[in-house]
Amino acid sequence: MRNLDENSITDAVLARHEHAPDERLKAIVTSLVRHLHAFAREVGLTEREWEAGIRFLTDVGHITDERRQEFILLSDTLGLSMLVTAMAHRKPDGCTEATVFGPFFVGDAPDYRNGDDVANGACGEPCFVSGVVRGPDGESVSSARIEVWQADADGFYDVQYGHADTHRARGVLHSLPDGRYHFRSIVAEPYPIPHDGPVGRMLEALGRHPWRPAHLHFMITAPGYERLVTHVFREGDQYLDSDAVFGVRSSLVAPWVRHECGTAPDGTVMATPFSTLAFDFVLSRSS
Repeated sequence: MRNLDENSITDAVLARHEHAPDERLKAIVTSLVRHLHAFAREVGLTEREWEAGIRFLTDVGHITDERRQEFILLSDTLGLSMLVTAMAHRKPDGCTEATVFGPFFVGDAPDYRNGDDVANGACGEPCFVSGVVRGPDGESVSSARIEVWQADADGFYDVQYGHADTHRARGVLHSLPDGRYHFRSIVAEPYPIPHDGPVGRMLEALGRHPWRPAHLHFMITAPGYERLVTHVFREGDQYLDSDAVFGVRSSLVAPWVRHECGTAPDGTVMATPFSTLAFDFVLSRSS
């Protein structure tokens, strides 16, 4: 087809996909093309602006590596990650809500027993975390795989330090026969998402801050139940209502209770102040 203009080019592009063998791919790309073309028309996109957009996406790709996923940050900060999560994980009433996965999960975290210190030297005030994993009818879920990870007191995850062989403030444990779990870590603190790259420049240009409220990541899996990826957020944090990645849910906010020196829940005599966090999870049954 020749001599296309701004009014006819969209239909011409869609016609090229008419015989795509994958119907789902065809549907996605068709909608994407329609929305992209409509966007360009709506804002009157100029060549200079289009080139700037291409440079931006190129920069996002260049800074992305095995330790930093700038495309996930971009998706997170545009609210797309949370939108997809919300659509994909509509939970029955009473089940723990899901939230964004984030870019700092690793698949080879060390195994711990209940009661162990997963901080493994990460800087921060000690925190003792405990709770129960249950099903929707209140049944205890034993041997659930619980993966936890968090930033340290300086706002960095272990992978951001570049020491691939040292895992800190992350680990894997399993719920006990009665569904209980408990471990020691550090107090969660608010931190900015990495903002020294193109996503950070985008946020600055839009007058937005890069901060996330303090939180602890959990991923819980158990046979017969849907996988749960979520956070527990620290009550009272100043960024709960302006999370840079739109991940906060009221049901996921909990108090970190601070204690002066004394005996911790596991019987350890603490010479410094410490905190406790208690949070129960309710898993949704898999279909």
